Amino acid sequence: MQVLPGRTITGMSAILLPHLDSTTVDWASLDTHIARTHEAGLTPAVNMDTGYVQLLDPDTRVQVLDRAEAITGGEFVAGAFVADDLGAEFDLDAYLRAAYEITARGGLPVIFPSHGLNDHGDAAWLDAHGQLAGQLERFIGFELGPMFVPYGRIVSLDTYQGLVEIPQCIGAKHSSLNRQMEWDRLAVRNEVRPDFMVLTGNDLAIDMVMYGSDYLLGLSTFAPDKFAERDRLWAKDDPGFHQLNDVLQYLGHFTFRPPVPAYRHSAAMFLQMRGWTEGDAIPAGAPMRPDSDREILRDIGEQLGVL
Repeated sequence: MQVLPGRTITGMSAILLPHLDSTTVDWASLDTHIARTHEAGLTPAVNMDTGYVQLLDPDTRVQVLDRAEAITGGEFVAGAFVADDLGAEFDLDAYLRAAYEITARGGLPVIFPSHGLNDHGDAAWLDAHGQLAGQLERFIGFELGPMFVPYGRIVSLDTYQGLVEIPQCIGAKHSSLNRQMEWDRLAVRNEVRPDFMVLTGNDLAIDMVMYGSDYLLGLSTFAPDKFAERDRLWAKDDPGFHQLNDVLQYLGHFTFRPPVPAYRHSAAMFLQMRGWTEGDAIPAGAPMRPDSDREILRDIGEQLGVL
């Protein structure tokens, strides 16, 4: 796959939902984190896995959307999430309700995985997105591997091409953590529809932007300022991109180690260490990291120049 120096990278950053304790959202810190991400030039992505969307009640999810609209003027994307159980059928109406909550506030929906969407094979997955396209003007697809959620699905390349051919789907986040799968998707995009965004979700290979991917990453919530700086360096064909990217990738490899979902606690620790949140609390039911991680996080933060 050819490296593409000097290109402008589109960056979307999945926003961590900070907590004061296991049941209380830190709304003030959320507001400032959305604002700093937006001001850095990245598109805030709320109610994603990084924002614990699976653990939120409907009222909290809507309040997050309200705050994202107020802070960004509608320049955000958000997970359109449907809670269901193993064996559920695809619920078009529920997905549309979730998507309309986002579009009503100016945001762009990301079709978040569910059992009903992902458990019935590739053909059913593609048909479901076709049904959504019949009702939505624009949306972003989402392949999320099972290392993140038990109802995750990575579809075949032929199925992915079918998604690319849906005009209303303007891009898709790909979170397999597999370079080759993403390179294959870039090749399909380049051949079939060059304006389609392959949004890397590979926090273990954030240099995929060198090959034509854009991104929607959870890792960037640790340091939206440094990701924005890195992206500017690439646009200027500045070799400083590589040194900064290497340190950010070190952060990704450390914090996205198994169990992968515990990266959110790593983010909470790091944001607290940066003085961006009151504490490092996470909601009940989310996996935690050991407190000993702080020493390594501090070393990485010092290398980034943010601690």
